[in-house]
Amino acid sequence: NYGSAGTASMNYASTGVSSLASIPRPLQHVIPTCVYLMSRIAVHMEIEGTAQCPSQVMLAAALGCEELGIANKLLAQSIFGLWMTSSLLEIQLKPHHRPYAVRVAWSKLLERHSHGNEIERKYDEPMITLRRNVFFSKKDEEKIKDPRILELLYEEARHNVLMGRYIMEPAHSIMLGGIQARVELGPYNSHTHTIGYFRENQSRFLPPHVAKSSSWSWLPVSRKTSAEVRLLEQFKRVPTTATTRKLMRKYLEFCWALPFYGAAFFHGQVEQPVRGLMSLVHHKDISVLIAINEKGVFIIDHVESTLILGLRYEELSWDFAKPSSADDPECMPCIFIQFEAVENGIPVTKLMQIFSKQAGMMDALIAHFAEQMR
Repeated sequence: NYGSAGTASMNYASTGVSSLASIPRPLQHVIPTCVYLMSRIAVHMEIEGTAQCPSQVMLAAALGCEELGIANKLLAQSIFGLWMTSSLLEIQLKPHHRPYAVRVAWSKLLERHSHGNEIERKYDEPMITLRRNVFFSKKDEEKIKDPRILELLYEEARHNVLMGRYIMEPAHSIMLGGIQARVELGPYNSHTHTIGYFRENQSRFLPPHVAKSSSWSWLPVSRKTSAEVRLLEQFKRVPTTATTRKLMRKYLEFCWALPFYGAAFFHGQVEQPVRGLMSLVHHKDISVLIAINEKGVFIIDHVESTLILGLRYEELSWDFAKPSSADDPECMPCIFIQFEAVENGIPVTKLMQIFSKQAGMMDALIAHFAEQMR
């Protein structure tokens, strides 16, 4: 369920002040629009000429909503961007992009860039979401003091942790879960915050691969090493004097240290590495997430929650290749990533091939950040 943060109404096409300014005229050509925050709250928008409204104007209107309580709105406009997102495709809109036009073209974009099948594409429903601008520097982010901006960044980091996109040791996931629980539940209460409570609610605070299997959740017994027991211990360790603001910053500081923090995520697949006799048998490719940010490129096995490969731009070279047969749906564009490694003490050059309908977008983003490094 989504809550509402309020309504932002504006006349984006207005070119001057009317002499009858005291009698506001009704907005023209309005298409009611919602911009969703990562906290599952929506800002309801009423903008004149919605179909022609560029992303940067809609972003400013959303951030200007009084209920959001952002003091430094200009800073917020550089930190955040509007994204069109669904389970099949995530696109950060450029300032000149018109969200309405992107929504109208969504089915074509899915056909070109998503890995969903025909039925998935048919029923896919994208949302306009307020997310961190992938081009905003982490160094500048660490200097931010505005509590509301930090809260929005915390909510996005929490989302990526709980989705399992930010790969980390289970102990670190539980530590972050304890901080989140303290933010959301307040100080520890021995009557309410029991092992049973955290056993039933662990999916609220932990990524799926760390939370106890739901098929065993009916058992009223918890081992000392179980996720819910360790989560409760972490929750109890949070000092009672800790403020919500300090806890959110502590959570963010841990996430800032992750190499793939603030990345844009793409879907792709890579060949399974096999040796010996097994190499003679055909193996299905592994579905992967490709995280790209200002630091480098990171290949994540989302099912196993492991980092397959992480490279900074100075450690890699890359190339983009279009399919040899444009008519063959099985033939996809790809990104080649070349890097140096050491095997048995001998330096070798390795090559990873990533197949993805989103390879073109990945290529453009890598090129942007690699150019910045020069």
